[in-house]
Amino acid sequence: MRILLLSHSFNSLTQRLHVELRERGHDVSVELDIHADVTRESVALHRPNLVIAPFLKRTIPDDVWSSVRCLIVHPGPPGDRGPAALDWAVLEGAAEWGVTVLQADGEFDAGLVWAFRSFPMRRAAKSSIYRNEVTSSAVAAVLEAIAAIEAGGPAPQPMQADDPRIRVRGPCRQADRTIDWQHDTTATILRKINSADGMPGLVDSLFFEDVRLFDAHEAQDVADVPGTVVAQCSAALARATVDGAVWIGHVKRLAPKSLKLPAAKIFAAEAAHLPHRPGCGYAPIEYREHGEVGELSFSFYNGAMSSSDCEALLDAYRGALTRPIRVLLLTGGRDCWSNGIHLAEIEAADSAADESWRNINAINDLARAIIKTIDRLVVSVIRGNAGAGGVFLSLAADEVWASDQIVLNPHYKDMGNLYGSEYWTYLLPRRAGLSNATRITQCRLPMGAAEAQRLGIIDRVLLRSELANENLVKLGAAIAAGEEFAVRLADKQQRRAADEAGKPLQAYRDEELRRMRINFYGFDPSYHVARYNFVHKVPKSRTPLTIATHRSRPAPGRSLGFAVPS
Repeated sequence: MRILLLSHSFNSLTQRLHVELRERGHDVSVELDIHADVTRESVALHRPNLVIAPFLKRTIPDDVWSSVRCLIVHPGPPGDRGPAALDWAVLEGAAEWGVTVLQADGEFDAGLVWAFRSFPMRRAAKSSIYRNEVTSSAVAAVLEAIAAIEAGGPAPQPMQADDPRIRVRGPCRQADRTIDWQHDTTATILRKINSADGMPGLVDSLFFEDVRLFDAHEAQDVADVPGTVVAQCSAALARATVDGAVWIGHVKRLAPKSLKLPAAKIFAAEAAHLPHRPGCGYAPIEYREHGEVGELSFSFYNGAMSSSDCEALLDAYRGALTRPIRVLLLTGGRDCWSNGIHLAEIEAADSAADESWRNINAINDLARAIIKTIDRLVVSVIRGNAGAGGVFLSLAADEVWASDQIVLNPHYKDMGNLYGSEYWTYLLPRRAGLSNATRITQCRLPMGAAEAQRLGIIDRVLLRSELANENLVKLGAAIAAGEEFAVRLADKQQRRAADEAGKPLQAYRDEELRRMRINFYGFDPSYHVARYNFVHKVPKSRTPLTIATHRSRPAPGRSLGFAVPS
């Protein structure tokens, strides 16, 4: 089936659908919803059997949905209508929510319902629920709808106007989630901030300055006068409530062109006078030990790793290596493993080029430490999406395990033709082969777990039910206790020695950084322009040809032409 994905941006859900539909043999192309005439042109070029809209901010033109079947992915149950469905669900503490796939017609969110999936709501940020429950439910519902359409079954019956499930909700505005620090409980405040996490953020004040709040967590064993900022931890600030406190991880000033940054970095002068309270509910980096298995977990907001994040994680990694363990699990966060260097902190620095250089060297130091660990086995556990340098950082380990729900973007070029480092020129070819490595980095397409496993980038694909910490530890313990452990360790040591003799790690790093220095300090400003556009969310003026295959015929169809490594 020829399918056109029409979306406001190539966001996580759109990428996941792109991966899953291509994996099933559909001819998939993408058009960003830039203008109604661009949408019409894309339909004329691709001649789709079906248009799927995973994420739109306006309606599809009447002449488009009346000429080709268009399916809308709505993050709410049947009958729910409005532009802020998930915001309301989080804010009101819904126990259960869902995703509906409906057919576009003349009324917003009111067309024929082709499929629906429900899920229990976690007490979590809207952005986390969207990346996890909403995305997996949307994929299942879209595949069900496509199967029904391909089978040629009758169209579903429309909902009657008097159906009690119909509820029309407007936007969720600031007035609907304003915090009253003198009366709101911790749970209420978390719901309010979580309902706006990602976009648009909840407007409040810190140190008498209006800001948008993000990345909130319950603080444990912290209390004081409600509304006062009382502690700091890992660049987060704790603000007291009537029954405890909440950590505010990130904030954004209201001034134009402001950036979302760690709270204690934006208010560095004020934070300097606050006590440090580690281990009180906000811990981006944690180490736990289970017999011969160590677990180093890290969860950085949106997967961005600043220079200081990389340095802190390297310190924790070195600390883990002093422990008497045989297997070390590197478990990233539920939402993201890593997306590489922290573009927002780079943009905010006095010298973006200098901070870019510092950041890439900091993440390189971490990758080198993992590669050079030869006295135990290291496993990267990818539970959330990963991109750019984060993908290659995971490849520094001996094994890579990944959720079947993740999307990888193992490339840099979309960021202003950035060359990339993290020893990718060493790590990627030895897993996927040189030819495939070139295709992966040049094609610039998202990749699912199944394709990544075929290419050797992932060693083991795990179902979501298998990602619980106790199961991961059990798998690690099996490796540690296995009869082949000593052989594997000896093979690892011999291979590392042979690789170093053939071409030292430093040579790979030097070659990569020579190219990166040109990106950062050279005459071509493409990287700096692309980074600025990315962090300030400047709308794209056109859809990249890498995903808009209808604009770059011949279309690649299902395959990118990768060869499965022998």
